[in-house]
Amino acid sequence: MARRPMMAANWKMNKTVTEAQNYTAALLPRAADAEGVDVAVFVPFTCLHEVGRMAEDSSVIAGAQNFYYEDSGAFTGEISVPMLEDVGARAVLVGHSERREVFGENDALVARKTKRAVEAGLLPVVCVGETKEERDAGGMWEKVSGQVRRVLEELGELGGGDIVFAYEPIWAIGTGDTATPEDAQDAIGRIRELLREERGGDFADGVRILYGGSVKPANVAEIMAQDDVDGALVGGASLEVDSFVQLVEGAGNSGEDA
Repeated sequence: MARRPMMAANWKMNKTVTEAQNYTAALLPRAADAEGVDVAVFVPFTCLHEVGRMAEDSSVIAGAQNFYYEDSGAFTGEISVPMLEDVGARAVLVGHSERREVFGENDALVARKTKRAVEAGLLPVVCVGETKEERDAGGMWEKVSGQVRRVLEELGELGGGDIVFAYEPIWAIGTGDTATPEDAQDAIGRIRELLREERGGDFADGVRILYGGSVKPANVAEIMAQDDVDGALVGGASLEVDSFVQLVEGAGNSGEDA
């Protein structure tokens, strides 16, 4: 089954509103030429209203980097789904490794947030991955499969197109140390097989699984050439429009070659 590639920018804690406006204005006309690729930009909350407004009539998907599963209440500092929808968000990152490792989000919280996003019609990009210590100890698959299974347990019946997974080996995020294309395919292929075992072929074939971890123009073609890799979640290389557009073009070219 042919899956539509996705190239997703994660700005993390970067860019002011003015910088976001300039970036989005430069990206939109170039992204319009990216036929066959979904382009998403996950931006800080302070920038989301403006990016969402600018991208409203374009093919670019404005996304948030985090949210809380309750719609309102005494949750100081949190952002809800209705708030995200109000400012034009169409997608949201869930369980990024920095949310898990730095801010203590556990598998149960990530799963509950994923369910809430699906219920609201926001596309969740659910991040999973292992630390270097876990990988060196032979525990990569135990960690990753547990993260995926907990999300599936929380979800009701849905189609594979309602969710995206992103495999991000934590040891490769922002370090310049990228997993080999074969490493990425091995992990992502195993995730897809797990989805097939748990939810059947239609679901597994419909879920897009991205790779994240020091993706850049120099290595994107090799990564995208892998059978089960459907795109990338990109941090540092997405902060400049030119390099991000090169990644988008790489995803588009891989679709043509498939």
